[in-house]
Amino acid sequence: MKNLRLITVVSLLVFGLTQLYSQKLAQWRGINRDGQYNETNLRKEWETKAPELLWFTDAIGSGFAAPSILNDKLFVNGELEGTSYLFAYDLKGNLLWKSPNGPEFIGSDYSANFPGARSTPTIIGNYAYTSSGKGRIACFDVTSGTEKWATDMVKDLGGYLNEFGYAESVLVDDKYVYCFPGGTVTNIAALDRITGKSVWTSKALWDTTSFCSPILVKLPARNILVTLSRHFLFAVACQDGELLWSYKLDGYKYDGEHCNTPIYADGFIYNVAADEGGKGTVKLELAPDGKSVKEIWYNNRIRNGFGGFVKVGNNLFTTIEGNYLKSVELTKGLVVDSVKVNNGSLIFADNKFICYGTNGVITLINFENKKLEIAGKLKIEKGTKEHFAHPVLANGIMYIRHGKALMAYKIN
Repeated sequence: MKNLRLITVVSLLVFGLTQLYSQKLAQWRGINRDGQYNETNLRKEWETKAPELLWFTDAIGSGFAAPSILNDKLFVNGELEGTSYLFAYDLKGNLLWKSPNGPEFIGSDYSANFPGARSTPTIIGNYAYTSSGKGRIACFDVTSGTEKWATDMVKDLGGYLNEFGYAESVLVDDKYVYCFPGGTVTNIAALDRITGKSVWTSKALWDTTSFCSPILVKLPARNILVTLSRHFLFAVACQDGELLWSYKLDGYKYDGEHCNTPIYADGFIYNVAADEGGKGTVKLELAPDGKSVKEIWYNNRIRNGFGGFVKVGNNLFTTIEGNYLKSVELTKGLVVDSVKVNNGSLIFADNKFICYGTNGVITLINFENKKLEIAGKLKIEKGTKEHFAHPVLANGIMYIRHGKALMAYKIN
């Protein structure tokens, strides 16, 4: 009897640990979608010794999509011969499987200069959720690559494919997959994350899509989804898609897509846009029930289109077109520090910023005693097309995607 009880207790412990392990999450710009990674003991400088390239592959196809790393696997989207694929690698760079996800965005006229994958997969437990640039959302088994379900945002949900394709990295919670088809009837939708069936649809603002990947804000009264369309920052209720509020983005220009993911912290929402004549960086106070926002301040000199931004303590950090990394204090929105860095994608870990510039140079910037200091640079030589992808950190490794190439650098 004692042995049976012991076996039962051990089994429950193993089951509990397995459930905890399988519920871990990997997604766009880190576990909280805020550009911060829970890494420690990273090297403080790269000047005496450059980061070591552990492995690379040039077989992931075209695109700008960053990878997601969960446990012992890496997942990344790419385009091969017009088809979207989700690739799975082990952490030594060995291909485990690749699964097709319908046609990928190729473009026409000017947009044909930017073909390939845009979306970072969202991984929860045993499932990988991803979208092609043509709007086909699919769920895959992370072990085998078997497709579990799929839905097409244009064909099945009446969405509108804009001139540069879908770039949203889908948001997933314990029940739903949220997506932005951009149609006049089905503007925002929630899908059952296990079956893929539509749970609710919302007309929202009837506005067309942008390139933003949304955030989930959990409040006592309700959970809300916050994202950007072509002309608005807005929120809907996660329960039923009810439009809760909208904030007009001034100074919109035709080719000025909104790509940055907003950040929520301590009752406030922050956003950074690049619209000429717009408000640039804004701070909004969110009502406790999530049903309204109030503008606190804006700084129209701090503008960034798609490199992302990071909130650390009482400061917000982003690069700007003039090739500076700016530190903005959050009380009044004033710039308090800056350092010369090429405009690019920004992440943060272990009191360090890593900026992947659009010129292909990665810069390490230490942030100590509230001051920014450059501590080394790395030039990316491998890969193709523009340097648009965002860096990803996991287990002391920095992953960089440059077109058809994916690189893993040791930085601890």
